[in-house]
Amino acid sequence: MLFIFTASFAQKFNWNKNQVIAHRGAWKKNNFPQNSIASLNEAVKLGCYGSEFDVWMTADGVLVINHDPEFQGLTIEKVSYNELLTKTMSNGEKIPTLEAYLLEGKKQKTTKLILEIKPSLISKERGIEVTNKSIEMVQKLKATDWVEYISFDYDYCKRVLALLPKAKVAYLRGEISAEQMKADKLTGVDYHYSVYQKDNWIENAQKLGLTVNAWTVNAVPEMQWLLAHKVDYITTNEPELLFEEIKKTPVAQGWKLKWADEFDDAGLPLTKNWSYDVGGKGWGNNELQYYTDADSANAVVKKGNLNITAIKADKDANHYTSARLVTKNKFDFKYGRVEVRAMLPKGRGLWPAIWALPTDWKYGNWPKSGEIDIMEHVGYDPDSVHGTVHTEKFNHVIKTQVGKALKVNNPYTEYHVYAIEWFADRIDFFIDDQKYLTFNNTKKGSGDWPFDQNFHVILNVAVGGGWGGKKGVDDAIFPAAMKVDYVRVFQK
Repeated sequence: MLFIFTASFAQKFNWNKNQVIAHRGAWKKNNFPQNSIASLNEAVKLGCYGSEFDVWMTADGVLVINHDPEFQGLTIEKVSYNELLTKTMSNGEKIPTLEAYLLEGKKQKTTKLILEIKPSLISKERGIEVTNKSIEMVQKLKATDWVEYISFDYDYCKRVLALLPKAKVAYLRGEISAEQMKADKLTGVDYHYSVYQKDNWIENAQKLGLTVNAWTVNAVPEMQWLLAHKVDYITTNEPELLFEEIKKTPVAQGWKLKWADEFDDAGLPLTKNWSYDVGGKGWGNNELQYYTDADSANAVVKKGNLNITAIKADKDANHYTSARLVTKNKFDFKYGRVEVRAMLPKGRGLWPAIWALPTDWKYGNWPKSGEIDIMEHVGYDPDSVHGTVHTEKFNHVIKTQVGKALKVNNPYTEYHVYAIEWFADRIDFFIDDQKYLTFNNTKKGSGDWPFDQNFHVILNVAVGGGWGGKKGVDDAIFPAAMKVDYVRVFQK
């Protein structure tokens, strides 16, 4: 007896598990043409999760890959495919057809092909036709497992899902809510990163089950913001840089963002995050400023920065005003990573600080309950930044404080990240990820280690004082502002 067995074997894929989508392929570093087969293969070689590419249709109905409506002076929708073949990319390639691109992409099973359907400049109907034909080509080549879809046209997105209900589809333009996309069965959102800087946008979309991708992100601060806020994907012209930043992000080290202020709103700092220490009686250090209460002359958010500004102005018996912002009773924490990206004010007599104090003073008044100075700078000592710990046994009054100063390049014209990592057994101090000081728990009691209680973050610019004013105050420096790009607190 003859038995005939037929079997179909499922494809085995091992899609890369990272956030990196190469925008038009990985083209920039090696000067490959954008949307070329070479840039696709480079994205695969780098190990990107996805390689994005753009689809147009020629006048004679051929689907081709190019970002702009024109290819070397020819308007793609108005010329034939053969006319496009008269032009050559810088590396010798001809403009790829969708068929050729998909066939090349199918040679591997690790990098997704992110197909963007470009809105037709001729008509909506033509764009729908491009959508239909793109799906037909994907199905014809049995490439459905490789391809995800994006578009700036919402109707194209919905058309993809009508033809392929299980397809992964994300919308690009930015104006439609996560709730509406979920209702329309899109699987993801792919907006410019600035959209996500509204409160809880990312968290809300992810709670609805949508993936969150951000485009087009080429600078480190934006990359780190998105990674800290746990977006699913980042589309970039700089995939190599993004891979390096992923390695450095606190999230990659097991930290989870617990609280942050990115200062994306304008006006006074958000009351849900900050309150003020107010007054002008020296603050225990013979300081000369009066700290104001919610005064935009001294504390204001604009252009993505908190500006804490010391000015020459009379208030009560003081001749300077400034601000001291605290998270006390808004956000308090025990253990974690605190990082603040800031640009410091310059000038003799200034004393900017990023620091933390205990909320409940468990072991008594200062210094018994401790103080952690994440960053202090005194203007008479240019370019030098200090990290310091104060406790009952280790403090500046008895000249036993534990601290270290580090020279920083361009602290007044460039941003630097000042950070601590606080554990039950130690506190590590960092500037731009360089660890320069560790304070260990001696396990000899609260006199040495009072750091087993809730602390809160403080940001201020003092004027004068026992340390800051040691060499006087230069009145020509005012107004003088510390610019804070963000404050982030992570915990394990």
